[in-house]
Amino acid sequence: LSPGAKMGCFTFIKVMMILFNLAIFLGGGTLLGVGIWVTVDGKSFLDIFGALSSSVLQVVNVSYFLIVIGSILLAIGFLGCCGAQKESKCLLMMFFSVVLIIFIAEIAAAVVALVYTGLAETLLTAVVTPLLKEKYGMDKSLTHIWNVTMTEVHCCGLNNYTDFTDSYWLEEHRTYPAPCLLGGSLPLAHPHLCGCFLQGCFDQILDEIKTNAGVVGGVAAGIAALEIAAMTVSMYLYCQLDQK
Repeated sequence: LSPGAKMGCFTFIKVMMILFNLAIFLGGGTLLGVGIWVTVDGKSFLDIFGALSSSVLQVVNVSYFLIVIGSILLAIGFLGCCGAQKESKCLLMMFFSVVLIIFIAEIAAAVVALVYTGLAETLLTAVVTPLLKEKYGMDKSLTHIWNVTMTEVHCCGLNNYTDFTDSYWLEEHRTYPAPCLLGGSLPLAHPHLCGCFLQGCFDQILDEIKTNAGVVGGVAAGIAALEIAAMTVSMYLYCQLDQK
């Protein structure tokens, strides 16, 4: 390519990099703003978007996730946008490094999820089961999260209803939690009556993920492609600045 064509290509990619990262920056800012709004004033959020959630606690827990994701996107968008606009090698390299770290973390998480599902279940059982026994019914936030999960997923405990054996809830109420009851009276300890609800939430959630594996895989592949494209463009700009 002639010097003029190279410069035109560089300018085009630079502008696209700025616009792409500006969109990420604005998206991250929006998520961060919504997360902070819900954390500070969950009631007003529910008044407007009541259909999205039935409880302030549920929304507040979601808000922390929004704040984290929003902050990450804000940082990525800022580094990419400013790096391209100012033609800063330092900012472009920081942008590349952050996206690369996130990309590697996602790959590692996917590998662990695929290969070490059994190990994950063992670790979760070691951590979550004692929490259910000691805190369910005592900690309002934890109790609400588990009630919503068990009701929506049609499951009981992490492994099964026995996670509540010798628990604070069972000692206080002399019965299993409502989501673990058939018709509100019988505990799910009878396979011939309600075997489908004997499944623990871990297995049920895994089944849900497998059922929607195509959608999950498609979204993951799309995100990975965007990350690879972003790293490629940032490295291209970085190398072109070296030649200037």
